[in-house]
Amino acid sequence: MMRLAALALRRLAQSLPVLAVILVGLFLLLQLAPGDTVDALMAQMGGGSAEDAARLREQYGLDAGVAVQLGRYLLRLASFDLGQSAIYGKPVASVIGERLAVTALFMSCALAFAFAAGLVLGVLAARRVNGWPDTLISTLGLVFYAIPSFWLGLMLIVLFSVKLAWLPPGGFETIGAGLTGLARVADIATHLVLPVVSLALIFLAIYLRLMRASMLEVMSLDFVRTARAKGLPEGKVLRRHVLRNALLPMVTFVGLQFSTMLGGSVVIESVFSLPGLGRLAFESVVQRDLNTLLGIVLVSALLVILVNFVVDLLYARLDPRIGA
Repeated sequence: MMRLAALALRRLAQSLPVLAVILVGLFLLLQLAPGDTVDALMAQMGGGSAEDAARLREQYGLDAGVAVQLGRYLLRLASFDLGQSAIYGKPVASVIGERLAVTALFMSCALAFAFAAGLVLGVLAARRVNGWPDTLISTLGLVFYAIPSFWLGLMLIVLFSVKLAWLPPGGFETIGAGLTGLARVADIATHLVLPVVSLALIFLAIYLRLMRASMLEVMSLDFVRTARAKGLPEGKVLRRHVLRNALLPMVTFVGLQFSTMLGGSVVIESVFSLPGLGRLAFESVVQRDLNTLLGIVLVSALLVILVNFVVDLLYARLDPRIGA
């Protein structure tokens, strides 16, 4: 327990400089892009005078130099103030809070589905290596990996929403239905089926191929042959000796791929009109809403750090040699 606590503190200390570099780097990068929030607001209003633009820049603090703007932002951040959203007219924390639950649920379902299905299919492929199940599963994995997620999402909408009318084409829940309790849970679940499948399949393909390769590698090691020589049943050998060691690369890969999956949610949430952080990030980029975009990056970075933190602890739990 003390070893895990020390590992947790060390990982948290290492994450703080990473978070600072991400925020400062993105802030400076956005300053290099042409235009700003005021330009987007003026375009929405159909234009305006130079005096109006200057007044708005002074109101939002955009008339100061880059170093001054960065210093103001870091000071606000130190007091847990993410600033005001220029486009939505509300605190950034409030805007992100309204969208975070959708993305958290969507990402959790996609990650769980991809990991569980990849684990099962990878084990089946390794158990029947070079047989027809292995060939079929590996081929399907290659197909899933090659299909762009946005194109798959559109095709799923055409098939299951337009042609068969089995599932809703988009949104998070039925607007105006007034559902509560289990009825609302079921309604949200039906809305999430297509986006979850669209995002998860490409990662499922990665996980099943990784699990297959990891299983085959562990099954060829000496301690597995020794366990079989002792007369242990094959099922017990796989569960107790092979599966636990084969899971280590899978657990590591979850942390590495979480940021990629979070980035993929931007496209999928736009395709399916999900009111999550991904779609909010897209809208903030288009509208040049700097405070909102920085807030989204901060929350996204914290989510990635949290997931990798949990992965590190789980990895240390699976392999006691880690963090010793």
